[in-house]
Amino acid sequence: MDVLQLLPNEKTSRTAPARMAPLATLPVFWSLSGKRAVVAGGTDAAAWKAELLAACGSEVHVYATDLSETFSKLLHEGPQFGEGCFVHHPHDWHAGSFEHAALAIADCADDEAAAAFFAAAKKAGVPVNVIDKPRYCQFQFGSIVNRSPVVVAISTDGAAPILAQAIRRRIETLLPPSLKSWGALAHSIRDQINATIGTAAARRTFWEAFVDRAFGGDSKASSKADLLADAGRILAAAQSSSVGRVTLVGAGPGDAGLLTLKAVRALQAADVILFDDLVSDEVLELARREAKRMLVGKRGGRTSCKQEDINATMVQLAKAGKHVVRLKSGDPMIFGRAGEEIACLQQQGIQVDTVPGITSASAMAAGLGVSLTHRDHAQAVRFITGHSRQGSLPVDIDWHDLAQSATTTIFYMGGRTADQIRTRLLEAGMDADMPVAIVSAVTRSNETRWIGRLDDLASAVAGIGVDNPILIGVGHVFSQTAYAAKTTAVPQRSVSFQPVRASV
Repeated sequence: MDVLQLLPNEKTSRTAPARMAPLATLPVFWSLSGKRAVVAGGTDAAAWKAELLAACGSEVHVYATDLSETFSKLLHEGPQFGEGCFVHHPHDWHAGSFEHAALAIADCADDEAAAAFFAAAKKAGVPVNVIDKPRYCQFQFGSIVNRSPVVVAISTDGAAPILAQAIRRRIETLLPPSLKSWGALAHSIRDQINATIGTAAARRTFWEAFVDRAFGGDSKASSKADLLADAGRILAAAQSSSVGRVTLVGAGPGDAGLLTLKAVRALQAADVILFDDLVSDEVLELARREAKRMLVGKRGGRTSCKQEDINATMVQLAKAGKHVVRLKSGDPMIFGRAGEEIACLQQQGIQVDTVPGITSASAMAAGLGVSLTHRDHAQAVRFITGHSRQGSLPVDIDWHDLAQSATTTIFYMGGRTADQIRTRLLEAGMDADMPVAIVSAVTRSNETRWIGRLDDLASAVAGIGVDNPILIGVGHVFSQTAYAAKTTAVPQRSVSFQPVRASV
């Protein structure tokens, strides 16, 4: 039985991957090596499709009385890649053309010709595509990123081909040219790796290291001998120890686009994910679908899992040989209790790694267009917890130090202690007109912002509410915010910056 169970009244839907959302079409990668394909028409568009089929190793039968210059050159030179070939039939297609064909493609001048080709292919049981005529297509071609054997295809279901091409260009910039040789190497050693490394967990460890090398910036793939040596070392390590490992991963403030690539890789490699209540569903969607998910919700003012139970669960799962990802909102090293968890795991001899995340204060500053260390206003920035173990402000804060005008201070988890923060700063000598920013649910669809003065802090938080996590920023830098006010949250005062509340 698991040490940790779901919290009372929590929705179980967050502990499992969402069901597959509707798909416009089914993406399928289809081997055509040595298979017959039919291309009807001698246009440039038909030539491109014929060349694509030949590159897949297909025997391409071209039916056309007239060929464009491009098509003629293509047939004369033959396929440049693969084992495919062209067979030209200098006449129109006929019913017998579809015999033993794996698929059929045509470029037709009008709907009447398209309908005839479509009907004949369909009658013969051959999947058919008529170029630029979606009504007569049983399948579509996507925009292709070719690092074969790594192939990426993008489809918009025919709705926006230009968008698909734009997506392809962006993916091209992300995938190094060397991925082609890495993919070929993976194909050549897969059987040997499966034979050498007997357990699924150890094989996944090998392939994770393989991926790290492939995307590590090397201009060429490692040698086969080096990789097989790695496999031997991984096997020896797996046989000498059955203990798994834990990775502490920063999920950022909520927007999945702010995750690091290393964080995504960790989520894709996890066996079990222990995630905080503040981790967004969008971030969880990037996790490996087979990974077990366990909500270990920790929210101020609400029923929460005990830290001791979370620690015990990580230890239990790791000792069972699992790769555990402890997914924490923001950066795990900033108010994330990472120190306690690392110490516990190390005491148990469990390997622990940390993947930093974007902390909420950085996201807040970026959203407001503010530099927390603007040289005209601040020579220091401080992160202060507004919520101690006892649920109140920490007792050992040096308020006189925080009240210095050349300091920017960000209070995390300060929603319920906002009135105390205001009072203590005023008592320490801070000016009542000091600029203050409040951001609730930073980077999320329900983000709320308020810009005002210190004296109005408590009433502003009361207006916003504390159902969502709140950041409070205090300092002259917030008088420089690029955020434009739209609606008011609290009564305005005659100051140069106006208190506002707006959803974004």
